Amino acid sequence: MAHEHVCPVPPVAGAVSAVRRRAAALLADWSVCPQIVEDSLLVVSELVTNAIVHARPPAELRLSWMRGDHPPTLRVEVTDAGPDPAAGASRAGVDPDEHGRGEAIVHALATRHGIRVHPGRVTRWAELVAA
Repeated sequence: MAHEHVCPVPPVAGAVSAVRRRAAALLADWSVCPQIVEDSLLVVSELVTNAIVHARPPAELRLSWMRGDHPPTLRVEVTDAGPDPAAGASRAGVDPDEHGRGEAIVHALATRHGIRVHPGRVTRWAELVAA
């Protein structure tokens, strides 16, 4: 059995918490294994934040919950319109203790992760597998 949901990520303040709340409600509705819910919500927050801060809109979140003959797996994908050249310029003077840890967090929590580049779009994805 599989569930999938796609939702837009508005490029506005407050979008990360709104998308995270929506994701939490979906994971509850889908009865996602409790041991991966908290980690997956952190991954959602990090990938959505990355899209809002460092990429051009539009962005969207896709959640896929797969159960069946294999271990239950939640796939989190955030697709955006690619790097924002202005975002790179504004990083000068940014405290590295406050920014830049999101990728490391995603890598630490995800079983698998990666980036797909398509014409005019970039998708960052992570999979969390229930034990």
